[in-house]
Amino acid sequence: MSQAKILVVDDDKNIRRTVSMALESLDYFVHTAFDGKDAMLQLTNEQYDLIITDLKMPGMNGMELLQQAIAKYPEIKIVLISAHGTVDNAVGAMKLGAVDFLQKPFTPKELRNLVHNVLETESTEAESVSEYKASLKAARNSARKRDFDNAIAQTKKAIGSDPAKPDAFDFLGQLQETLGDFASAIKNYRVAISLDPTYQSAKDNLDRATSNSSNRPSL
Repeated sequence: MSQAKILVVDDDKNIRRTVSMALESLDYFVHTAFDGKDAMLQLTNEQYDLIITDLKMPGMNGMELLQQAIAKYPEIKIVLISAHGTVDNAVGAMKLGAVDFLQKPFTPKELRNLVHNVLETESTEAESVSEYKASLKAARNSARKRDFDNAIAQTKKAIGSDPAKPDAFDFLGQLQETLGDFASAIKNYRVAISLDPTYQSAKDNLDRATSNSSNRPSL
């Protein structure tokens, strides 16, 4: 997200300049506001990905800006900065929707690392979600065509892009059960259940596969 739009809010002109210069070096699009009210006005005219705001400001402070901005623009990310940072400030900010809290004095490198993590990590996660859905959809299409080898390959690709989701493991188990590989199917149903103990499909499939496996005649 190199062209992300960032709004820097601080009543100190030098801080605004320092933060802007640090972030513009990463090719971010940076605007500034001198207080919370100015920030809210700018938010009506421009869509921003991230707000970096000082906590202590005259008029509307950072906490008030956080609350109003989140209420009106729930998708926006907000990082609070302050020389008065305490654990209570950080916890309170997180509860209100802030994604992080940075205490002054901080180095440009610390700021850039934090912003990169906030913006780029989400971008990577979004790509993983997209790849997961696409792979699982391809797997289901292949299964409908009885192309089980490709269906299994696509399901494993989905698992690789996001191993924390249970439905791909459940579907892999279904494919393996269809091919008579009950041991592998049971293993994947159990993985799905371990990821989400409430996942009913995997529970039902596990019961069926276990029963069918035990009823198979021994060779």
